[in-house]
Parts: sequence; C-alpha cells; structure tokens
Amino acid sequence: MPELPKKGFSPTQEADCNAPKPPKQLFGEMYEWVECGVITIACVVLLFTFVARTSVVSGKSMLQTLQDGDMLVVSRLFYQPKQGDIIVVTKPNRENEPLVKRIIATSNQSVDIDFDSGLVMVDGKALHESYINTPTNLYYDVKFPIIVPEGELFVMGDNRNGSLDSRSTAIGTVDERYVLGKAWVRILPFGSFGSLYQ
Repeated sequence: MPELPKKGFSPTQEADCNAPKPPKQLFGEMYEWVECGVITIACVVLLFTFVARTSVVSGKSMLQTLQDGDMLVVSRLFYQPKQGDIIVVTKPNRENEPLVKRIIATSNQSVDIDFDSGLVMVDGKALHESYINTPTNLYYDVKFPIIVPEGELFVMGDNRNGSLDSRSTAIGTVDERYVLGKAWVRILPFGSFGSLYQ
C-alpha cells in the first residue's frame, strides 16, 4: 500500500512562514494600522463634538438628583433648551469648571421667588418641584422678579440652599451659547445607571 503524504507544511513552506516579511509588505501592514487608528480617532472626535460627551458632577449643588462624582452623558444634537432640563454649561465662573444645573425658565419668561415660603414662580405660576432637596430659601443679590433676556436661561441647582446659580450675579442668567448640552443618562456609578428623567 502506497504511503500517504504527511499532513503539515513541507520544509519549503515552513521556511517561507519563518522568513522575514519584505519591507514593502511590512510598510503596507503598518499603513493599514495607522489608517485604522486615524479613522477611529476621527470618529471619536466627531462623536464627542456633535453627538455626545461625558461630564462629571462636581460638588453638591444638584443633590439629591445627582451626587458629587456622578458621570453623565450629555448631548447637544438637535437640542432646544426646555424648562426642567438638566444641562451642563461652560459659562466662566469662580471655580472655572462646567456647571451642572436645571433650567427653571427660558427666554422672556418671568421668574419670582418667595424666599420665605421657598416657592419659585415662573410667569406667575408656582413650580411643582418634586426634585428639589430643600425649598428655595437662600437669597443672593439678584433682585426679583426678573425677565430672562432673549437667548438666555435662568438655572438653579436642585440643592437650593447649597447652590450658586442664577440667583447670584456671579452666575446670572446663562447665554444659550454656553450650553454644552442636556444631561440624559447617568453612567457612573454603575449602581445608579439610568435616565435622569421619569
């Protein structure tokens, strides 16, 4: 019975596998890797510029809704500011960091606050604010009532007596151009992952 050929590589094939790749082939592979890396970086930049980005909550001004250190997904894509939205703004401030606040009123709305009762009124109607940590008793230096200027927003933190916000001239109303976007989802800590809106 004739002997069957052994499976595997012939000595010539094994030598070919172990032989160093020619410089042209090596350069081609390196070019493909570099091209893939550049495309990946470009996609990430476009994603975080036009679609979504992350932002970390700093401080306690949004208690109990958000905690210090929470990581949020923020997007400005097709976004139009609305009352009740949680937003991230980049308006220069004394901490020189992004601010996470809630929109209380938009362009041309009137805002008044009864600091004794803690009630916030927009266009003459008291807001139902189930999200606040404490009533709005802390007064800064803005005189009420005020009309929110065109193209600007009146914002406050949910921890009303522990938030520096539009009640103070240090922040004031926020130009919509400073808005990085609406905070949609909390992604960290994992135990609190989920939408910020019911």
